[in-house]
Amino acid sequence: MTAVAAPRTVRARYASDLALAAFAPASWGTTYVVTTTLLPADRPLLAATLRALPAGLVLLAVTRRLPRGGWWWRTIVLGMLNFGAFLPLIFFAAYRLPGGVAATIGSVQPLVVALLSLGVLRVRPARPVLYAAIAGTGGVALLTLTADARLDPLGILAMLTATSLMAAAIVLAKKWGRPESPLVMAGWQLTVGGLVLLPVTLAAEGVPSSMTGENVLGFAYLGIVGTAIAYALWFRGIDRLPPTSVSLLGLTNPMVATLAGLVILGQTLTAWQIVGFTIALGALVAGQTLNRRP
Repeated sequence: MTAVAAPRTVRARYASDLALAAFAPASWGTTYVVTTTLLPADRPLLAATLRALPAGLVLLAVTRRLPRGGWWWRTIVLGMLNFGAFLPLIFFAAYRLPGGVAATIGSVQPLVVALLSLGVLRVRPARPVLYAAIAGTGGVALLTLTADARLDPLGILAMLTATSLMAAAIVLAKKWGRPESPLVMAGWQLTVGGLVLLPVTLAAEGVPSSMTGENVLGFAYLGIVGTAIAYALWFRGIDRLPPTSVSLLGLTNPMVATLAGLVILGQTLTAWQIVGFTIALGALVAGQTLNRRP
């Protein structure tokens, strides 16, 4: 009886870890809708800074923990990979690429994580998991790409770089482990990224002359839900799950973005987009099932 109960408990815990970690990319999938409906126009750096710095400072004030020893430079590295360099590149790509092209490039992250895991962690992902990652990219392409999608070389380079930076952050965080709780780690990295972004934002965009109630609501949602809570759960998932499992959860981002567009913006789906959504969802489920490590 005990032998049967133990595997069930492990499977339930694994499923719970997956669900909590999936909240992060799922919440990031609502960023486009929030940005277009609530935030001030043409303020990408301001959005990045207000998304990172306030959340980081609040988490620092709540947790009252600072890095020690070698974790100062590790926090700087991870903070730059996850926020300081990643967010500006993402916004740069968003301005030069259609959302479908950016989403398709971003969906190759599980493959980048698999390659980096092989070199850094000496972990060889299972072949079926790699097939699931490739299928997921194909599904996202069908879901998001349109016939008139423009391919800007600088935008593609920025998106590939951003995707690679986040993949490197996942692998390095897995290699280094964590000295504190995910909430503390999120506070450290958000603060580092926000402090790097602040002077760049002030120099490039300046301070907005006014803020509406909708702007404040949008920034609050992105800062609290899409950043502080999301990244704490994301770092928790990195700590508890295999690297490729975490990166495969990124497929929920374009799927949630598509559903948000349907519900909030009144968008519609073509038959091919429905096929792409089904393939991406199937690849996500299959990849997590095949990659389970009780």
